[in-house]
Amino acid sequence: MSPRRTLATTVRVLKQLGHDRRTLALLFVMPCVLMGLLAWIFANTGNFDQIGASLLGIFPVMMMFIVTSIATLRERTAGTMERLLAMPITKLDFLGGYALAFGLVAMLQTLLVSTFAVYVYDLDVAGPLWLVIIAALAAAFMGTALGLFASAFARTEFQASQFMPAFFLPQLLLCGLFVPAAQLPNALEFVSYGLPLTYAVDAMQRISIEAAPSGIIWRGIAIVFGFAAVAVVLGAVTLRRSTK
Repeated sequence: MSPRRTLATTVRVLKQLGHDRRTLALLFVMPCVLMGLLAWIFANTGNFDQIGASLLGIFPVMMMFIVTSIATLRERTAGTMERLLAMPITKLDFLGGYALAFGLVAMLQTLLVSTFAVYVYDLDVAGPLWLVIIAALAAAFMGTALGLFASAFARTEFQASQFMPAFFLPQLLLCGLFVPAAQLPNALEFVSYGLPLTYAVDAMQRISIEAAPSGIIWRGIAIVFGFAAVAVVLGAVTLRRSTK
């Protein structure tokens, strides 16, 4: 893996994203709009603080997964990946460049959405804002890594979009958003603790009620980053040059 080639891939991807206004709107505008809609829905119930904190760990995963998986697939369908890999560039260079590019995008998205949630929509979290941002960034990076991994198994953009519910609906149901993982039936609780979204949501929920960062929060964030790293490696192993 060459840092120079990885950085060159990162720059190329960022330039492409800069010219794609629809994708930029999906990444930066839609999460803020959805968070605002959620604040409006729960305005008279007092539940926004609990639900909103959890969704700060969910929205980044979903958005980054969709964008990353489709963007990577386009590289294959257009033949760009095949041409690049015919040059002195490895799959890890390619995926590393994509992970870094979308990681930077995820960082900006996280800063924007977290700031809007706390200062515009009055999301009340007991923990510090910087810890909210770190936890949301871990979730966004995980979504990016899973998108890179899932794109290896899709042949069309429609197939890539189909992977989103397959990857996330089970995690959404079991992550603790609706029922705490510890209160699930034994078999489902066991499955829940093997899913990365569970740790992202748990970290956000703890940050919302704990003023001081605890070891459990840091462990959850580390586990999410660990899942992301494994997904990137698996993506490099399973990545194909083209969709043929």
